Amino acid sequence: MPTRTRPVPKVAVAAIALIMIQLGVRAVLAFRGYFYWDDLILVGRAGTQDLLSATYLFDDHDGHVMPGAFLVAGIIIRLMPLDWTGPAISLVVLQLLASLALLRALYVILGWRRVLLIPLTFALFTPLGVPGFAWWAAALNSLPLLAALAWVCGDAILLIRTGNQRYAVSAVLAYFAGLLFFEKAAVVPFVAFAVSALVCHVGGDKRPLRTAWQAGIRLWTAALALTAGWMVLYLAVVDQKRWSGDLAMTWDLLCRSITHGIVGGLAGGPWRWDRWAPASPWATPPPTVMALGWLVLAGLLGLSLIRKRRIGAVWLTAAGYAVACQVPIYLMRSSRFTALELAQTLRYFPDLVVVLALLAAVALTAANRPSDWLNASRVRASTITAAAILFLASSLYSTATFLTSWRDNPTKSYLQNAEASLAGAQINSNAPLLDQEVDPLVLQRVAWPENLASHMFALLPNRPDFATATTKLRMFTSSGNLVDARVTWIRTIVPGPMPQCGYFAQPDQPARLVLDGPLLPADWTVELNYLANSDGSITLALPEGPERKVPVHPGLNRVYARLPGAGDVITVRANTTALAVCVASGPVGFLAPE
Repeated sequence: MPTRTRPVPKVAVAAIALIMIQLGVRAVLAFRGYFYWDDLILVGRAGTQDLLSATYLFDDHDGHVMPGAFLVAGIIIRLMPLDWTGPAISLVVLQLLASLALLRALYVILGWRRVLLIPLTFALFTPLGVPGFAWWAAALNSLPLLAALAWVCGDAILLIRTGNQRYAVSAVLAYFAGLLFFEKAAVVPFVAFAVSALVCHVGGDKRPLRTAWQAGIRLWTAALALTAGWMVLYLAVVDQKRWSGDLAMTWDLLCRSITHGIVGGLAGGPWRWDRWAPASPWATPPPTVMALGWLVLAGLLGLSLIRKRRIGAVWLTAAGYAVACQVPIYLMRSSRFTALELAQTLRYFPDLVVVLALLAAVALTAANRPSDWLNASRVRASTITAAAILFLASSLYSTATFLTSWRDNPTKSYLQNAEASLAGAQINSNAPLLDQEVDPLVLQRVAWPENLASHMFALLPNRPDFATATTKLRMFTSSGNLVDARVTWIRTIVPGPMPQCGYFAQPDQPARLVLDGPLLPADWTVELNYLANSDGSITLALPEGPERKVPVHPGLNRVYARLPGAGDVITVRANTTALAVCVASGPVGFLAPE
């Protein structure tokens, strides 16, 4: 007899449909976005370092330890240099994994009950998860964390229910994978234990902590051992001076994140975003959204306590995690120079979204209190459906306004212009390009050396070589176009003492080029007008700065060199045997278009 296939539950079909809709929305966000800030740091590092080296994989990236993220980013960047298609695809794939892991965890808690769609809809569409997705560097951290968080929670509950130890193994592996992408994954076993204990608690277990611990002892001990090992690694890699003791600013940031972020997100807010380049967008919810958010929060709290038994601990856990997931970040970021808008960027909430969805699912499994007006009815179903539609509309509007703000990014046109200019420069001249910083609206000096053109464009196949000296001076404009340049006269090399020569240098007789004033610490460009008797090289240096080797050629010539440092003289030393060089007056300064 033919085997009868079980029909797919309607709730499962609806859940998959919601995930597909979410992926469509997120795909629009991903493919209409572009590289931004830390993304370009990843580009520079991938182009100049060995992807399998410890220095690359275990770099202290602004307080993060993320070897998995570095490796994935490096592979994508190497395969498709400065092509946004690869990162956009990776965003959608990682989001799919995170969403499916969440659906699995919700199914483990609720089964295929219709109420599963409530926390799932919230998690899939709330704007609280949007900024952490759109920024590729942030998503490489957060999306694997979300997948690991949901998967481990599901495995922990199944382990306690069934005693099958394979769930302990798969949970530890998923946890380790999450740690490879984001050190914040260290919260995963603690969240999983809390969710498992709450499942036992709302189910009527009088000793839920003991039950959860004993039934999952192998998972918890293995996870704690892994956490301890990762903490040792983290402390060895990360500069601990990053941590701040500014508790007042941390408190202000926390309060701002709740009032302008979390609460508004419960109603699908914030609706509005503001941005000052090169900062990322931050939420600026109008009073209407904030009021709606507080009403939603009060309504959910009141109705749940009226309807459900034993869920006070669930609410306390949600509140505790809303604080705990942010405090370490703010302690690392806060100072008297920190703007409160940091808390309004909503980048630090993706894991909170998943935790709230899981806790909501746990609360929905709790036993009901007697209440005729809250029992299943057409009115209740219609009310829930209407609320879901309004939440979706509000969330999608907030997502659309975020995308508008997110696309206000000068990076795309800058990089496209630069790539085209570099290809043209390679055709027109074989002279190297003097290394220089890119426009600060694209990447600022704080990201040095990844803000150097030689790092950002290292993987482009069609470009001139970058060097510290060149005979043809060119520079990038603020729009990314490569144009002929000159050296500004910030300081002048005063005429030298030798008639018809200026300053004379040879291997046993270095010259000291006197400036008409001191140079402050910076990356300076020197225009060197010289006469040499043969091919060779000379070394330039300021009193406070590294040496720079510069090639020279016979005859009367001009070369431009990038010379970092400070001081009021430039030392010139001939490196090549029998080389003699005369150096005339010239400018020392910055680059400017001709």
